[in-house]
Amino acid sequence: MGLARLSSIEDGNDFSIEYASWLVEHPCALEKFEEMMKIAKGKKIVIFLDYDGTLSDIVPNPEEAFMTDKMRMVLGEVANRFPTAIISGRKRERVQDFVQLKNVYYAGSHGLDIEAPLDSTNSNKKDNKVVSYQPAIEFLPEKQKDFGTVENIISVVLKEHPNFRVSMGIKVFEIRPNIVWNKGHALEYFLENLGFGNSDDVLPIYIGDDRTDEDAFKVLLKRGQGFPIVVTAAPKDTKALYSLREPKEVMEFLLGLVA
Repeated sequence: MGLARLSSIEDGNDFSIEYASWLVEHPCALEKFEEMMKIAKGKKIVIFLDYDGTLSDIVPNPEEAFMTDKMRMVLGEVANRFPTAIISGRKRERVQDFVQLKNVYYAGSHGLDIEAPLDSTNSNKKDNKVVSYQPAIEFLPEKQKDFGTVENIISVVLKEHPNFRVSMGIKVFEIRPNIVWNKGHALEYFLENLGFGNSDDVLPIYIGDDRTDEDAFKVLLKRGQGFPIVVTAAPKDTKALYSLREPKEVMEFLLGLVA
């Protein structure tokens, strides 16, 4: 038994034999929900989410990747019950503009720009102040320059700034500081600041769709704690233990946590 699936996931052309086979290794988190919650019983749940493709649909124009009002409402209810953070490849301020929730923590630029809890002894965010942490602050002015086309970004930045590297996300090339820091490090930083760094009874849940989210999945596997959940409608290589097909299913999973 699991949560009811509101989206039509088995619509003829949409549901392939290959995907069904892949689901054996990465079962749907909705169908495994009750089993997952039995594991979570008595533990302190912490929620981590990507934005694009997880809380909002992937759209042709990134500036129109708006989350639905219902998703915002559900996310706000989740954040009222559990410490919740969004870790995105976007600028932190832009994600905050999209989400419009003050009871959520934010990390932009794949965790290079973090707004984290100031008081790690109190994980109740309602009265909790936050502190900014930017492990690559010296790179931020260069990262925010407008170089025009993608081709110009790649050629100009790498030529003028050898401390940068190119990484690929979904429908995007990203110029990132060449430092050892990723979404997995951001996840660990949040847990530490929430007071769960060395906790045995914390259960982090990370939901994301992008290749860059794999770093966070690896951290959860290394810790031996929590549920890494990938969002994808097609088979893909992933370290995630569970899966959801689309943002609608993410919302259904979050609704289950609220209930």
